[in-house]
Amino acid sequence: MKSWFPVSSNSDFSIHNIPFGIGTLAGGRQFVCTRIGDHVLNLSALASTGFFNGLVHDLSVFDQPVLNNFIRLGKAVTNEVRAKIQHALSDANSALKQSPQLFRPIEEIVMHLPVHIGDYTDFYSSIEHATNVGKMFRDPENALLPNWKHLPVGYHGRSSSIVVSGTPIHRPRGQVKPKDAESPVFIPTQKLDFELEMGFIIGKDTYLGSSISTAVAEDYIFGLVLFNDWSARDIQAWEYVPLGPFLAKNFASSMSPWIVTLEALNEFRVPGAIQEPQVLPYLEFEDNRNYDVALEVSITPAGHEEIVVTRSNFKYMYWNMCQQLAHHTSNGCNVRVGDLMASGTISGHDQGSFGSMLEICWGGKNPITLSDGKLRSFIEDGDMVIMRGWAENKEKRIGFGEVYNRIVNETWPGLAAE
Repeated sequence: MKSWFPVSSNSDFSIHNIPFGIGTLAGGRQFVCTRIGDHVLNLSALASTGFFNGLVHDLSVFDQPVLNNFIRLGKAVTNEVRAKIQHALSDANSALKQSPQLFRPIEEIVMHLPVHIGDYTDFYSSIEHATNVGKMFRDPENALLPNWKHLPVGYHGRSSSIVVSGTPIHRPRGQVKPKDAESPVFIPTQKLDFELEMGFIIGKDTYLGSSISTAVAEDYIFGLVLFNDWSARDIQAWEYVPLGPFLAKNFASSMSPWIVTLEALNEFRVPGAIQEPQVLPYLEFEDNRNYDVALEVSITPAGHEEIVVTRSNFKYMYWNMCQQLAHHTSNGCNVRVGDLMASGTISGHDQGSFGSMLEICWGGKNPITLSDGKLRSFIEDGDMVIMRGWAENKEKRIGFGEVYNRIVNETWPGLAAE
């Protein structure tokens, strides 16, 4: 396919992508949209021209503040919607080419959280990340806990504090136990960290008591997003025993505004890690279920240039999405359209591919220098963290855009401007 609509060769949003999101024009209503190059195509306005007649019976799904009802149409419909848009963008005689008013520059559009997230689960599925954390805080010779290679470890997070890219993140306060103090203190976190993750959006409801097998799991995955699961490491160190993360995680997580469909990434499937010991039968799977998606994180101090601090890849995951979903529902837990499941921090084999400042700076022992000339072990007020992700080969590039957020505090002058 080649688009008559102008798209640069290095754009994340080629005709091969066609993601889905929710946007608004200034002072207007929210609408379902897609992106091609540097422009947004209003699917609500496109639907009003009759473009989707015969394919989508209830056109109100394009005139909604979230994508949930659109996703509920099912992949047989939503994939055809995507294909119809692709065909129109590649047909020089299509009616769409005669309707330039349906395309608006991305700068004119405010993007919103694309789905109503009923429930959110965060996994811990990168063996490199889990090993690094185990080496830092436990026995380096036994970094992984006994269960880690037998099941995808996860925990339930807080959906109400998941925000869209661009939302300022307020530095959280919490109880911190200084190393030599007898009692904890209540202070702003001194060890704010990002976690480089990917998330997937559930595309079909199940009922309580049912389970999803690895063989059909992809039928229940609508698409993927970039995800930053912010962490307050010092708050977490004091609170996490015995029940795990709580206030160190639930203050904010952020995601990219565009959901890239699973089908758009079909050509980028790759084999995953060799899983030893052999997994239990319900976690066995066939074919390639990992994806070659390049990832990077940069930090931009206030008033300074951004600098890339890590480059990783989604293909490094030990436990794939199908295994995560199969395990999540193996006890009969039901899932609902719009639920979000995140991969856990994605780390590679070396420091240049680690997915958090905790690992990059090895718990603060090896700080890095940013463009402001200052050392960083964790994220400071005014810093903007930017995550990017894309899949690319000789023929096509399919990307996720960015998830970016700036850290603000009551004492930081930039708060009012944000």
